[in-house]
Amino acid sequence: MLILGGTGEAAALDQHLAEQAPDIRAIISLAGHTVDPRPANLPVRVGGFGGVEGLRRYLREEGIIAVIDATHPFAAIMPFNAEHACKAEGVPLLAIRRAPWQPQAGDDWRDVPDMEAAAAALGEAPRRVFLTIGRLDLPVFAQAPQHHYLVRAIEPIGDRLPVPHVEVIQQRGPFRAEDEEVLLREKRIELLVSKNSGGDATAGKLIAARRLGLPVIMVARPPKPDVETVAHVDQVLPWLVAQGLFVTERGV
Repeated sequence: MLILGGTGEAAALDQHLAEQAPDIRAIISLAGHTVDPRPANLPVRVGGFGGVEGLRRYLREEGIIAVIDATHPFAAIMPFNAEHACKAEGVPLLAIRRAPWQPQAGDDWRDVPDMEAAAAALGEAPRRVFLTIGRLDLPVFAQAPQHHYLVRAIEPIGDRLPVPHVEVIQQRGPFRAEDEEVLLREKRIELLVSKNSGGDATAGKLIAARRLGLPVIMVARPPKPDVETVAHVDQVLPWLVAQGLFVTERGV
């Protein structure tokens, strides 16, 4: 079984399989964007496959009998490559998709379709902006160099945001709402920019923004293929059983 990873769901599935189905042969594939990924129980491969054809070849050569798409909600290419490759090779595919965040009473969200729109939505007047979008999309905000940016990322950002005023916090979640509120106050943040990734690990910033009355520019997720999906990792084993790919101790 191939797990397309890079998320908390992939890490949770790795642990779930180790505890509930240690005899399942599986491998986790990471894109390689993070230099120091979470440790895993399962074997890990790093890097791309070479598009749809490369993934098809990998499925055949490795004898993959199922694929679990546990990529990030903002992965725009791999989910479609997985759909096309699995369909062509007749390999069952299941996607784990966490629910997006929804605005609550007291939230001040400005929904935008992409990062370019998010950068434009900052406006002309200089503001103190908290970018919680990771490091890969930072270059887009170089078009708005007048702002003071606070960037949080897992990895060093290098020269991805060449603007006069930028401060970097290198951290990995989860983040508590109380700590996020302290951070926003200390850094005198006026505006947040966030991907609508969903999940609990990084939702604290939204709670803190709500408490402080700060606006949030919320970037919508990219389109995803229409494939079978579940919301939680504990639904994967029942799916494997239903596919006839795994037999429990009860023989079902």
